[in-house]
Amino acid sequence: MARDRFNESNSTTLKMKLIGKRHSEGRTYNMPSVNEVAALIEGDFDVNKKERDVLLQTKTEALQIISELNPSFLGLQYPLLFPYGQDGFREDVLLTRAISGESEGGRKHVTMKDFFSYRLQERTNESPYILRSKRLFQQFIVDGYTMVESSRLQYIRLNQKKLRSDLYSGLADAAGRGETDASRVGQLIVLPNSFTGSARYMLQNYQDAMAICKWAGYPQLFITFTCNPKWPEIIRYVDDKGLNPDDRPDILSRVFKLKLELLIKDLKENKLFGDVKAVVYTVEFQKRGLPHAHIVLWLSMTERSANPSVMIDRIISAEIPDEYADPVYYNAVKELMIHGPCGPMNPSAPCMEKDRCTKHFPKRFVTRTAIDKQGYPVYRRRENGRYVTKNTHDLDNRYVIPHNRGLLLKYSAHINVKWCNQTRAVKYLFKYINKGDDRITVEFSEAIDNSTPKKIDEIKMYYDCRYISACEAAWRIFGFHIHYRDVAVERLTFHLPDAQNVYYNPNASISAVLNKPTINSTKFTAWMKANQVYPTAKELTYVEFPSKFTWKKKTMEWVERKRGFSIGRIYYVRPGAGEKYYLRILLNIVKGATSFEDLRTYEGTVYPTFRDACHARGLLKDDKEYIDGITDASFWSSSRSLRIVFATLLVSNEFSKPGLVWQKCWEFFSDDILYNIRKNTGNPDFELDQEKIEKYCLLEIQKLLQSRGRSLRDFAGIPLLPDDEMPSLEEVLIHEELRYDKSYLMEEHAKLLAEMTDEQRVVYDRIMESVDCRNGKFYFLYGHGGTGKTYLWRTLSAAVRSRGDIVLNVASSGIASLLLPGGRTAHSRFAIPLTVVEDSTCNIKHGSPLAKLIELSKLIIWDEAPMMHRHCFEALDRSMRDVLRYSSHCDATLPFGGKTVVFGGDF
Repeated sequence: MARDRFNESNSTTLKMKLIGKRHSEGRTYNMPSVNEVAALIEGDFDVNKKERDVLLQTKTEALQIISELNPSFLGLQYPLLFPYGQDGFREDVLLTRAISGESEGGRKHVTMKDFFSYRLQERTNESPYILRSKRLFQQFIVDGYTMVESSRLQYIRLNQKKLRSDLYSGLADAAGRGETDASRVGQLIVLPNSFTGSARYMLQNYQDAMAICKWAGYPQLFITFTCNPKWPEIIRYVDDKGLNPDDRPDILSRVFKLKLELLIKDLKENKLFGDVKAVVYTVEFQKRGLPHAHIVLWLSMTERSANPSVMIDRIISAEIPDEYADPVYYNAVKELMIHGPCGPMNPSAPCMEKDRCTKHFPKRFVTRTAIDKQGYPVYRRRENGRYVTKNTHDLDNRYVIPHNRGLLLKYSAHINVKWCNQTRAVKYLFKYINKGDDRITVEFSEAIDNSTPKKIDEIKMYYDCRYISACEAAWRIFGFHIHYRDVAVERLTFHLPDAQNVYYNPNASISAVLNKPTINSTKFTAWMKANQVYPTAKELTYVEFPSKFTWKKKTMEWVERKRGFSIGRIYYVRPGAGEKYYLRILLNIVKGATSFEDLRTYEGTVYPTFRDACHARGLLKDDKEYIDGITDASFWSSSRSLRIVFATLLVSNEFSKPGLVWQKCWEFFSDDILYNIRKNTGNPDFELDQEKIEKYCLLEIQKLLQSRGRSLRDFAGIPLLPDDEMPSLEEVLIHEELRYDKSYLMEEHAKLLAEMTDEQRVVYDRIMESVDCRNGKFYFLYGHGGTGKTYLWRTLSAAVRSRGDIVLNVASSGIASLLLPGGRTAHSRFAIPLTVVEDSTCNIKHGSPLAKLIELSKLIIWDEAPMMHRHCFEALDRSMRDVLRYSSHCDATLPFGGKTVVFGGDF
C-alpha cells in the first residue's frame, strides 16, 4: 500500500514555515488569516518552467515518469475522488459543435479549463462525491487550476512561434549590410504582456486606470465589497448538503460573481449614487479565504457637490445607528462594519503590529465631516453614547468602518465605502488595486525531533512563491474577470519614421520580412491615413481619435464608430527619449495630421525636427517641455520616481531655469512626503505645513544630487537648505575595455600570482583553463568577506587584460563594483531591466554594440551575486544565449551562451 511505501522511506522529513513580510509589498506578502488549502508555486507560472516531476511506481517497483496530461493522472493522484480509475482530462475530446460540424473556425477540442469547469458542476445523473469531499475538494480545485495554467504556458511554449522584434530601420540596415537571416538581428520576445496576472499585465491596467482618471478627473468613491459566506443563498445550499461554506469555494465564487455584477448594475444603471461616468474594479483574495472586489467610481459632474463634506455625509456613514429607531441597520453595522476589538482590549488581533493597530483604529471623535489639507476625508464620528458589544467589549463610533446604509442593507456584506483623495495622491490608490497576485515566502528546513541532536548549522531553504487559494482557483477556472473597466481604453502606439517595431518569425529571411504587405501598417500610420479619408477626423487629436473611431486589427484600419465610447492612451516615453518625446508632445496638440511632415509643420513652415516644431509652437519656451512632461508623468508615476527624474535632469544641465521648474513642479515631487512620515511614525494625524514639506522634499533632492557628486548650491534659483559625442558606441565600449596598460598589468599579474595561496591558485588555474580552452564553464566562488575573493578578481583581470583580451567585471551594487578593476554594476553593464520578472530579457539586440562587446569578452566576473534576484541571472542567461548563438566560439546550449562566467559572494 502507499502508506507502507511511505512509512518505509528513508527520505528526509522537511518542515515548512510561511513567513510574512512587512515592507512596500506587505499586502502582497502578508500572512494567511484563514485555515485553507492553497498551492505554492515557486516563483510564478512561467513559460520556462518544466512539466511536473510526476513519478509512478509500477507493479515491478520500477519508476516511470508520467505527464499531468496523462488521462490516468487524476485517477492516480486522487483515488478517493476517482475510485474506479476514471479518466481525467484528455486532449482529444471534441467540442459538441465540432462533432456536429457547426464549428467553422476556432478551437475544436475541449481545453483543460473546460474540463475542470465541467467537473465543478453538480448534475442529477452523476454522483456529487467530488463536490462533497471538503478539504480534498479544495485541493482538487487548487491542483486543477495549476494544471490549467501549466497547460496554457505549455501551449505558448510549444505552439506559439518564438517571436523576435526590431525596428523597421534596423531590419533595413541589416539587409543593406547583406544580412539575410532574420534570427541574427533584433531582440527575443518571450511571453505576450496580455498574459493575465503577469507584472506587465498589471502595469498596463494601472496605466489604463490612470488614463481614465486623467479623462474623467479624480474619482469620488472607493468601495471594497467582500463575499459574505453567510448569505442565505449559500447557507441554504450547503446546509442541504451537510457542508460548511468554506467546503465549497466554487459556490462562494459563483455567488459573489453574481452579487458583484448586481452591485455594478446598481451603481451604473440604477444610479444608486447618481450618474456614473466611469468605473474600474479588481477582484482579489489576499489569503483571507473569501474573494473581494476593489471598486473605483467616478460620478458625473452633475452629481458632484460644491461642498464635498455634504456629499460625503449623504453617501457615507461612519457611525452606529439608533438601535431602536433602525434595528435592522443597527444589527448589520454591528455584525459587518465594526473593526476590532484591538489595541489594549485585544493585543493579539490580526491588525496589531508593534502594539499599534495597522488600520489606525480607534479613530478620533469628530463632530462634522471635513477634508484635511492633503485631501483626505475625516468622517463624522460624534460622541453620542451609542455603542455595540463585541467579544465582551463596548465599541463606539471610533471603531465603525465607513459604509453606505443602502448597500449594507441590500447586500448584507462587508462593503467599505470611502471618499477618494482629491489630489494626485490618488495614483497610489490605483497602484494598490493593481499590485498583483498574492505571494508568500516559504522556509523549508529539516524537521528534527527531540531525540536527534540538533545541528548547529541547520540548512534552510527560502522560496518566494505565488500563493493560490481555493477561491482564487475556482474563480480562475470559471474564467471570471479579475479586472473590469468602463469606459474602454484604447492603447495608442506611435513611432518615428521607419522606426516601428516589426515582429517576425526568426526562421524567415529579412527580405521576406521587409516585403510583407503590412510592414508599414501600424495603428499610428493608419490614423494618418484615416485623417485623409474622414472629414470628422481632422477635428481630433490622436488621443481623442478613439472616441469617434474604432480600430480594426484584422484589416489594420480605423473606421467610424457606430456605438460605444473609448478614450485613448498614448504610451508614455521619457523626456530623454529625444525626438520620440517631442513627437508625443505634438500628438497631444496637432489635429488631423496626415503625415510626419504634417506633424512638423506650423504656420506653413515644415521644420526639420519634431523638437524644432515644438519650439516654433512655443511648447519648449521656459522649460515648458520638462514642466509638461513632469506634470504628465505625475498622473501615474510615484513622487520618488519624479524626484529621480528631476535630479537626473539637473545633473544633465537640461534646464534653462531650474528655479522655475522647481517652483512649478515641487508639489508633484512631494506628494508622498507626509504619507511616508505618517507611515514611519505610525501617526495618521501627523501634520506639516507646506514650507516644511518643501524642505523635506529639498532634502530628498539633495541626497539624490550628492550621490551624483552635485549639490543644490550648483543650481541657481532652487531654494537652499540651511548649512545643517562621440565615436560609435561600439568603439567606445570596446575601447574602454582595451585601454589598459598591458605592460603594467603583466607586472601586476606576476606579482599577484606569486603571492597567491595554494587554494586561490587552484581556483585561478581552473578558471583560466576554461578561458584559454574556451570551455564556457560556469563557476561560483563562495567565501566570506576577507577570504581573498577580490584578490582573485584582480589577478584574473590582470591575466586576461595583459594579453589584450576583455574581461567584464560587474557587481550587484555600486559600492561593490568600486572594488573591481574597471567594475560596473550588473544592471548598467548588461542593460538588465530595473524591474525583472520571470520572462524578462536584457535590452541587448543582435548586432548592437553591447552584443559585440559581450561576444569579444573572454571572461565575466560577477561579484556579490547572491544579492541579486534569480530573475536577473535568468534574464542575462536568456539574452546571452540568444545573441551568442551564431558566434563561432560560443555554444547557446551552455549557460550564458558558452562564455566563462564566475559568480562570487556568500550567503
